Amino acid sequence: MHGSLSDSQSGTQTGDALRTSRYRVSGMDCGSCAAKIETALRRVPGVREVRVSVPAGTVAVSHEDMLDADAVVRPLAALGYGAIPADPVADGPAAACGGGCCGSDAAHSHSHSHSHSHGDADEAPWWRGGKARLTMAAGAALAAATVLGLLVPAAEPWAFPLALLVGLVPVARRALAAARAGTPFSIEMLMTVAAIGALLIGAVEEAATVLVLFLIGELLEGVAAGRARAGIRGLTALVPDTALLERDGGAPQAVPAAGLAVGSVILVRPGDRVAADGIVLSGRSAVDESPVTGESVPKLKREGDAVFAGTINADGALRVRVTAAARDNTVARIVRLVEEAQAGKAPTERLIDRFARFYTPGIVGVAALVALVPPLAFGGVWTDWIYRALAVLLIGCPCALVISTPAAIAAGLSNGARRGLLLKGGAVLEALGRITTVAFDKTGTLTEGRPRVTDLVSLRGSEAELLADAAALEAGSSHPLARAILAAAAERGIAPPAADGVTALPGAGLTGRVDGREVALLSPQAAALDAAQAEQATAFAEAGKTVSVLLVDGIAAGLIAMRDEPRPDARSGIAALDRAGIRSLMVTGDNARTAGAVAGMLGMTAHAELLPDDKLRIVRGLQAGGQRVAKVGDGINDAPALAAADVGIAMGGGTDVALETADAAILHGRVGDVAAMVALSRRTMANIRQNIALALGLKAVFLLTTVLGVTGLWPAILADTGATVLVTANALRLLSVRA
Repeated sequence: MHGSLSDSQSGTQTGDALRTSRYRVSGMDCGSCAAKIETALRRVPGVREVRVSVPAGTVAVSHEDMLDADAVVRPLAALGYGAIPADPVADGPAAACGGGCCGSDAAHSHSHSHSHSHGDADEAPWWRGGKARLTMAAGAALAAATVLGLLVPAAEPWAFPLALLVGLVPVARRALAAARAGTPFSIEMLMTVAAIGALLIGAVEEAATVLVLFLIGELLEGVAAGRARAGIRGLTALVPDTALLERDGGAPQAVPAAGLAVGSVILVRPGDRVAADGIVLSGRSAVDESPVTGESVPKLKREGDAVFAGTINADGALRVRVTAAARDNTVARIVRLVEEAQAGKAPTERLIDRFARFYTPGIVGVAALVALVPPLAFGGVWTDWIYRALAVLLIGCPCALVISTPAAIAAGLSNGARRGLLLKGGAVLEALGRITTVAFDKTGTLTEGRPRVTDLVSLRGSEAELLADAAALEAGSSHPLARAILAAAAERGIAPPAADGVTALPGAGLTGRVDGREVALLSPQAAALDAAQAEQATAFAEAGKTVSVLLVDGIAAGLIAMRDEPRPDARSGIAALDRAGIRSLMVTGDNARTAGAVAGMLGMTAHAELLPDDKLRIVRGLQAGGQRVAKVGDGINDAPALAAADVGIAMGGGTDVALETADAAILHGRVGDVAAMVALSRRTMANIRQNIALALGLKAVFLLTTVLGVTGLWPAILADTGATVLVTANALRLLSVRA
């Protein structure tokens, strides 16, 4: 479960280098498609592993270094699927296609009940694809046969068989291709056998109608699958096509954003979208990060702050130095991460796949028994029982069952990504719902990771004067406490005066001259405080705060208390976990006094002054006691505990650590998002249970009614394609879940 998803990009096996090529496959809309593609590609010499993601519309093939890309594309074209490299630059062998490796006549000419015309299925409207054309042609042929039969009754015996052949020939061709590729029990084969059987027993009109209904159902599956996969891919549209590049001090020039090099400097005007990940060189502006992280409140960006591609600059011009190429920016990595995560199977999905491998042959066996046993053993009418057996065959397609789990997981992963909750696969999404304990790091996780001024106690003059003198001494310092004082002064609009002769006193503080006065900023131990002042400083220290004492001309002028404060939503986030029945605790290397103070504010237990091994020991101890543990930290200092936990969650803001470490990442650093992840997991698992019940329930009902002779071919095909559409539509509800 743990580790970066990029690990699979290369490897070795028996001394041979392995590479992974990824393709976008058009027309792959259900679990039956995935099974056919996986079976066919595993037969290709040199292919070691195949990972098919229906929700993402991608296929990842791990293969020997010298494998020709055409060897991967040809089996897909034979099955009627179009394929193009998903990432020609990154994937090496796939790049050899140059986008044209699928451009053969075969790939273009094949029409198939599961296939669009060649190209990316997401580029063209659904009604322009090969699937839509085949459905319309079959429907038009059926309508023409019906009208002709009414006007010229003598034409009916040959009109309906011809109408049936319009749709049946392409379907039968794909059925034979799938059988040759190792999938004899495909839905196309079941449909072909049922249609030919109906033709032989004289139910030609019904067979032609059922075939059209089948094609319509497959078309609806494609539309639903396209909508599901468009959810996460829509993120790529956030990045603008062009950027304003600064060159040699001249006026900025518009250039393609995809070609920006690391180190380039771009201008982002008010109202523009940021074209690349980067660091602000100059300027000050509020930036709306909601398209990428889901954070609703714009963030103020100034010199030195990071900005992400796809975010929106609000009110001021920013000069930004590019820090990541287009294929490595935050949006691209999120999309890549989620698509790779969708390709990984959750335990429930693997169980369903194993069940489906036996389910379809079993249904074929039942159909054979229905056709043979009653006529042979009980004198039943052959045509009646063959008709019922054909209907049973149509019920046998496992599409709805197989897609029930990946559709829900893909929708859940996409929903999370759009809210800044990145989960590396269905196994992580499934495991989160079973978590019973969450162990939080403190600094940078429960807290903001930087000290803030919490208290100002003026002993002489005003608080503004106290803060101004302290800021004068700290101006130019990069120490965290200095930054806290300077930030507090800036928030209050205080411009610190100039200080002369500032000198550091090792272990004590700073001293210098401000407006002709001797000013010092010292620790309480280094300052001469009276009893009342010392008592106040001690009270602050017991609350986990760091205290600095300002002296003016040797006399105490005030106290400044600072502490790394809890994140604004930390208390509500812990409360949300508590309501979900999940225990929270703090594991930190910070001192016990500070940890206890913060934990007390949040209503949780603290374990302080821990080394990384101590955190690991606590996590394993909880697991030994039967707890399922999630560890939340920064992804580096807590690495052992993150790896040992059932789910490791990294807090971050789009950094490499947040995206590549642990099992999940919270982009905008809200404690409440841990509870949101758990809620999303539980909703997804509930949706999966609904889908499985819906798929199996409908098939069980229609299987029984078909054997009893209550329903026939039409309801049978509706039980198959209708169940698939219903399951997919139910899964799509997860895309809009916010809580």
